Amino acid sequence: MEHLGRRSFRIILGLGVCLPALATPALAQDASDEGAVQEIIVTGSRIPTIKDQGPSAVTTIDSDAIRANGYTSVPELLAAMTQNSGETQSPQSGSSADFTPGAQQVDLRGLGPNHTLVLVNGRRIADFPLPYIGRSNFTDISNIPVGLIDKVEILSGAASAIYGSDAIAGVINFKMKENLDGLTLDYRHGRTQHGGGMSHRFTATGGWSTDRFSIAAGIEYLDQRPLWAYDRSIQDSTDDSPGSTIARRTFLRYSIENDSYIDPGPAACAGVANLNGGSTIYTSRPRYGDYDPAIDDYGPGYYCGSKTSIGYGTIVSGRKGFNSFGTMSYELSDNAKLFADFQFGISKVRLKYDVTSWAFESSSSSSDNSFYNAFDDTIDDWSRQFAPEETGGLEMQRSKQTTYSITPGIRGNFGNAWNYEASFNYSRYQSVVRWPQIVNSKAIAFFLGEQLGVDEDSGYPIFNADPARLYTALTPAEYDSISADTVYRPYSWTSNLQATLTNGELFQLPAGPVGVAVVAEYGKQGYNLRPDPLALTDYYYSWKDSDGAGKRSHAAIGGEVRVPVLDFVTLTGAGRYDTFGFAGRDVGKFTYNGGVEVRPTSSLLLRAAYGTAFRAPDLHYVFTGPGNVQSSVDDYYLCAVEEPDEDIGDCSYSGTGVVVNRTGNRNLDAETGRTLTGGIVFSPSSRLHVSVDYFRVTLDNQVDDLSIDTLARTEADCSVLTAGGTPKLDPNSPTCQDAFARITRFASGGNAGQISSIRVNPINIARERTSGIDIAFRGSLPTGIGTFTLSLAHSHVFKHSFQQYPGDPFVDKLAVDSGYYLPRDKSNGSISYENEGFQLTFSGTRLGKLPNYDEDAFIKASYLFNATMQYDFTDHLRGSLTVRNLFDTNPVKDPTWSSYPYYNTSWFDSIGRSVFLQLTYKLGGSAL
Repeated sequence: MEHLGRRSFRIILGLGVCLPALATPALAQDASDEGAVQEIIVTGSRIPTIKDQGPSAVTTIDSDAIRANGYTSVPELLAAMTQNSGETQSPQSGSSADFTPGAQQVDLRGLGPNHTLVLVNGRRIADFPLPYIGRSNFTDISNIPVGLIDKVEILSGAASAIYGSDAIAGVINFKMKENLDGLTLDYRHGRTQHGGGMSHRFTATGGWSTDRFSIAAGIEYLDQRPLWAYDRSIQDSTDDSPGSTIARRTFLRYSIENDSYIDPGPAACAGVANLNGGSTIYTSRPRYGDYDPAIDDYGPGYYCGSKTSIGYGTIVSGRKGFNSFGTMSYELSDNAKLFADFQFGISKVRLKYDVTSWAFESSSSSSDNSFYNAFDDTIDDWSRQFAPEETGGLEMQRSKQTTYSITPGIRGNFGNAWNYEASFNYSRYQSVVRWPQIVNSKAIAFFLGEQLGVDEDSGYPIFNADPARLYTALTPAEYDSISADTVYRPYSWTSNLQATLTNGELFQLPAGPVGVAVVAEYGKQGYNLRPDPLALTDYYYSWKDSDGAGKRSHAAIGGEVRVPVLDFVTLTGAGRYDTFGFAGRDVGKFTYNGGVEVRPTSSLLLRAAYGTAFRAPDLHYVFTGPGNVQSSVDDYYLCAVEEPDEDIGDCSYSGTGVVVNRTGNRNLDAETGRTLTGGIVFSPSSRLHVSVDYFRVTLDNQVDDLSIDTLARTEADCSVLTAGGTPKLDPNSPTCQDAFARITRFASGGNAGQISSIRVNPINIARERTSGIDIAFRGSLPTGIGTFTLSLAHSHVFKHSFQQYPGDPFVDKLAVDSGYYLPRDKSNGSISYENEGFQLTFSGTRLGKLPNYDEDAFIKASYLFNATMQYDFTDHLRGSLTVRNLFDTNPVKDPTWSSYPYYNTSWFDSIGRSVFLQLTYKLGGSAL
């Protein structure tokens, strides 16, 4: 932290210096320069103050703590934070691969990634250009270079009165390194114990200055190799499933008439036995064959399958990237300084979720995709997967991500104590995303031949298709003839003109100076998905996407005040009005917050804050066009009615293929929120810090897509009679009526009664609220043999409830059967030892119990431990060795998690023990 004089301090938006929740050995020493008065800007305020604690809790993790605790990326760092308690997509998530390849999110308080405001150097950055789960906008944290971070500040709670829209659950500010001298070179090499996922990272940072001009900059190059699922024994085969271990259906014929598999015979499977590494076999699935009167049940259904093709996906995405950050300034005079901050990054990401597949479908708008096969007079349904031997290797989704931002401005002071800053920020994120798709018409012509008409009895299209064509391996050239890369070129951008005036000593009261700050902003924001035009039609198999493009303008004015009413009591307040213009509408909101700090002694702080927040509707929620996507859902209604004794994962109607119809909503209202926090901080010295803070967040008019799984569950709860003779939910309630209207079932044909399509769109949902407590402890003990430091943090959620419509009962999101996988408790901690350039840190994270897959019990809490040993060979040369997942812990076993990869990827992975060797050398300047 640079020293800032009372008349010439530097405004650094979002900068805070709260004691960290994790061990920070660099801060564990006595502050030798406390005699110099510092004025700082605490996160959540623009008014300079000499206090490092305000009315709201702020967690700070500096670069030394990041290294000591073994965090090798920003997603790893934020995953350990106790406030980050929501489910997000992992790199091996199917929805991530489909919608946001290569991107990762943060979710404070489990309220959704779009309700956490992410800043870099106190300024907004452009959203990831593709929407989260195909729905909402969010900030991608995967491209923020961890090696260039000076510190990370996390403010939990509403901050719209300071930062405007989005700051409902909290604010995360990444402060990049800028106070640099000399040239620092850093190299890190990483590898996993069980193979795959090797990485290299090189970072260089440096600074140079004259009397008036200064520049500080850093670059980072990352080469992260992919880690494949077949490299991990717990997910390289269907034999790893805790439930059914049957092979995947690599080649399958299905008869709608008999509701059974059509037996291909051993010879057909022998012809493709060389595929999938020689793992394709003639096999069967119980009760999917023809009906056998002798046993009064269905016999086994035979097909050609592979147990190991399920491992052809990536656990860790491959990534090659270059990132740079920098700042420069030029003093025009003692009272004015020009400055410019800049960032540029480019990354190439490669990932694979699963093998490419094809099944007959008449169009992407229909889930009843059978045909009349004149070859053997049957209502037929063909499907197959494509093996690496056919596709010419493991096809990967490839994306090129380019980000840049620039912020020129001027700052200075005038009068006795007024300080100003005026800046213009422009940020842009653009991608080129490519992934393989099957061209439906070409695949139909290749496998089935020319359509011969429509069958009068069934209404199905007629083909004369020899099944031998299905059970024949393709050459790479043949595969290329029916496939193509679909290419998306999305981009998003944001611009903002901002002017700030601050005065830390507007006038004096008996208890101290009154501080004020005022801010005015004007900006614009936009995005354009720029999808492959063919993806908006039925050209590709199982894929009819929606377009989306739009922009909005934004203006705001706000102010803050800090008043020391007594020597030991300080009040703070802020108010701000924001207005957004989009789709011919204007949405405006006034937000405010207030806080109180009571310091009965210098070592004790009692604090409380109340704030309101809002979020303007996401651009993609508003502007997305109509589109269809093939998906699957468990048909809870038919499973309960026709197979009540089967577990949902074993039910015949589990994973039923459906078409999801989705479009945007230009009449959405803004979301609103309220946050109340209160706590106590005890810090009798720089070596001891204890804090306990209560939080309560209420979110109204929340915008979200309805979940197809939730709709299917709701339909069943509204229809299936319980033991008492009535449905679980009132069929006439708003929730039930809405579910009935959104789900369409086939009225006739072989799929009569099954779900055909589900209609979803974003709506303003009534309310979500959560409350809990955060506890942090940090203590440092100097001894004759060195200094020991212990840091602990714990978050406990009292309740987290969700109400879909006014009048509906609240759903407890922490309940085992809620449909959500949120932990009630999350903890982290570390203990470190430091002596004469040697440092040893042992850190760990605990994730509380989560519901199992069947949602009838909880799985046990999980633990992840890291260790880092660091040694300063000289004051300019440092080496460190980090072991992540020290005890090589696998994901918690869930005997009911029958869905691949057989564990919850939102919270776990199977990377196993990893080792990182890091060497840092500084040329010139002060010591490391």
